[in-house]
Amino acid sequence: MGTIVTDVARICVLAHLIRASHGASGPPRGGRRGAGNRGRGGSTKEQRVSGVSSADAPADVREVVSRLRAEYPRARTELDFRDAFELLVATVLSAQTTDARVNSVTPELFGRWAGPEGLAGADPAEVEKVLKPLGMGPTRAARVIALARALLADHGGEVPDDQDALEALPGVGRKTAFVVRGVHFGRSLLAVDTHVTRVAGRLGWTRSRQARTVEHDVVALVQSADAAAEEGDAEEGDAREGDAAAETSDPTTDLTALSLRLILHGRRVCTARSPHCAECTLADLCPRIGVAA
Repeated sequence: MGTIVTDVARICVLAHLIRASHGASGPPRGGRRGAGNRGRGGSTKEQRVSGVSSADAPADVREVVSRLRAEYPRARTELDFRDAFELLVATVLSAQTTDARVNSVTPELFGRWAGPEGLAGADPAEVEKVLKPLGMGPTRAARVIALARALLADHGGEVPDDQDALEALPGVGRKTAFVVRGVHFGRSLLAVDTHVTRVAGRLGWTRSRQARTVEHDVVALVQSADAAAEEGDAEEGDAREGDAAAETSDPTTDLTALSLRLILHGRRVCTARSPHCAECTLADLCPRIGVAA
C-alpha cells in the first residue's frame, strides 16, 4: 500500500506541474488562518512552472520532507530571540545580511532598549552605532525605531498575529510576517528566501526565482502530496477496519518547519556555489536542476 500511495503522490505532483505549464495559477494556501494574500501573482511565462521531462521529474515531496525532518529534527530559525518583538526586529534586521551578524548586535540592542517602549524612545544616532556592523546603519536604525513606535501606536506594543497588520508595519514584508507568524505563533506558512528558492528549484519543485511564485508552486505540490497521502491512509484504514492496532500518521506537512529545514539545508549542504551533493541526504531523489555535472 505504501508504494501505491507514493505513486499516487508522484502522479499528483506531475499533474500539478503539467497544469502549471499551461498557465494554471492561483493564490497559495496555508496556515490556520488567512495568510494575507495581498499582492498579485503574475501570470507571465517567466513566472509559471514550466513542463518537466522525465529526466527533470520533481523530487518526491513526501520523501524529501521525511528525510529533511530526520536530518534536521529541531527545525528552528538561527536568529536569537526571547519573544515575538525580538524575533520581529531581528528578522527585519536580517535583510541583506546574515543571521550570525544580526545575532552579534541584538544582545546590545535589546539590552540597551528593551521592548518596543525602549526602542521607540531610543536616540537614532546611538542605535545606528550598534547596528553599524550590519551595514546601512542609518536606514536600519530608522526602520526598527519606526517599527517599535508603530507597534505602540497601533497595537499597544504587542506583535499582532495578523498578516495584513504585520505587513503594514515599517520594514515588514510578506516573508518577515510569515517568519514571525510561523515561528512564534505556530502557523503553517512557507517563508521563501534565497535558500528556499535555490533548493526548491534544484529539486524540480519550481522554475521561478520570484518568491511569491516559488511559494505558490511549492505549497501546491505539498498540498497535492498531502492529499494523496491522506487518501491512501483512508483506503488503508478501510482495509484494516476493526483492527484495534491500526494507526495512521497525520499526513499534513508543517510548511513552517519545511521552510526552516530547506533554509538550513541550503546553508549547510545545497550551497549556491559548489553544492555538496555527495553528502546530501536527498542525492538519490534530486534531479539537480541547474547544478553542473
